[in-house]
Amino acid sequence: MKIAIVCYPTFGGSGVVATELGLALAERGHEVHFITYKQPVRLDLLGNNIHFHEVHVPEYPLFQYQPYELALSSKLVDTIKFYGIEVLHVHYAIPHAYAGYMAKKMLQEEGIFIPMITTLHGTDITLVGKHPFYKPAVTFSINKSDIVTSVSEDLKRSTLKIFNIEKEIEVIPNFIDITKYSPDYTDCQRSLMANDDERIVTHISNFRNVKRIPDVIKVFDRIQKEIPAKLMMVGEGPEKEMAEQLCDDLGIKEKVVFLGNSNEIDRILCFSDLFLLPSKSESFGLAALEAMINRVPVISSNTGGIPEVNKDGVSGFLADVGDVDTMAEKALYLLKDDDVLENFKESAFKVASKFDIIHILPIYEEVYEKAYKYRFKNTY
Repeated sequence: MKIAIVCYPTFGGSGVVATELGLALAERGHEVHFITYKQPVRLDLLGNNIHFHEVHVPEYPLFQYQPYELALSSKLVDTIKFYGIEVLHVHYAIPHAYAGYMAKKMLQEEGIFIPMITTLHGTDITLVGKHPFYKPAVTFSINKSDIVTSVSEDLKRSTLKIFNIEKEIEVIPNFIDITKYSPDYTDCQRSLMANDDERIVTHISNFRNVKRIPDVIKVFDRIQKEIPAKLMMVGEGPEKEMAEQLCDDLGIKEKVVFLGNSNEIDRILCFSDLFLLPSKSESFGLAALEAMINRVPVISSNTGGIPEVNKDGVSGFLADVGDVDTMAEKALYLLKDDDVLENFKESAFKVASKFDIIHILPIYEEVYEKAYKYRFKNTY
């Protein structure tokens, strides 16, 4: 099948999932076309089954903000016609589903019917989407999609609560590819991150307010007061400077390493002992899943879709949003005892294995097959 995938090409969860999905589909023999404004960060190899089409947005002095949606919809029309695309899969309602619908209508004028699947990832619903300025457009885009999927049950509930949705929403969870998590890193490489007697605690995010970065640092501060430890902060975002200042204020800046965005997430997680995710909201918690598949237990908040991934008392522990004391208490319980920590590491891996792409990919293929049948129905 010829599939076009529209996503953000950045380090965010939706872009990562869309890219990994496309790569897996290509390995199964499907022809996959990524359409976005730059090559996705995890799309390292192009080939016979994997193609990338860059969306160029011409600069016009008339516009204060250049019309990306217009450029994207035009690129979609050209790509779908030239390559004979059979299914369009867009990740994020705004702006991708909106642009996808406009492309569908333009193609319809030429007698071409292309089914569109929209996958909701989170902030397109819980942050951007519910803003009064965007809400009508988000509602319209979802309802005009042929098939709608959500990455968690919690996100599905939130979508139905916030918007007047007429479409069925199918939950297809995010995933990981276990075959890509067989590190050959040696113990000596761990010394680049911490001393032998130090536990390694890690946080990975886009450093936005919703991630509650101060809570990460406060939990770690309590940890390092009782055991030798280092904190690895991976990512970039608006809260980073504040986080660095907080570390300085607490007198722990020598124990906290800010690594910025990294393409070596697996290497960092391979040597990590604990992952902190105290977010105010997460539609799924892909960062937690990636930690767990690397045998890193997770201390997280009990919110959004996180409990669907991190199983309390099995792969780690859950606590209420902002409950730094409980998070630190549970963290120390894991980190102080080698046997306890090892048991949780193995359990985290077993829980994460249930989200292996080998289980999820066939579900997407069934959705594509269902969408493909819409090509033969004039339902637009």
